[in-house]
Amino acid sequence: MTYRTTVGWSLITSGIVTLLLKALPGDSLWWGIGLLLLGIAIFTVRR
Repeated sequence: MTYRTTVGWSLITSGIVTLLLKALPGDSLWWGIGLLLLGIAIFTVRR
């Protein structure tokens, strides 16, 4: 059950991030890298 919830949240989050990258000014590559690093940081802190 946890796996399914994780996949669901992952898909929802990636959709939201994609929409944000379209809306944010500047190069979306740098926003993507920044958000990826932020996600990894949050993931490692929560463990």
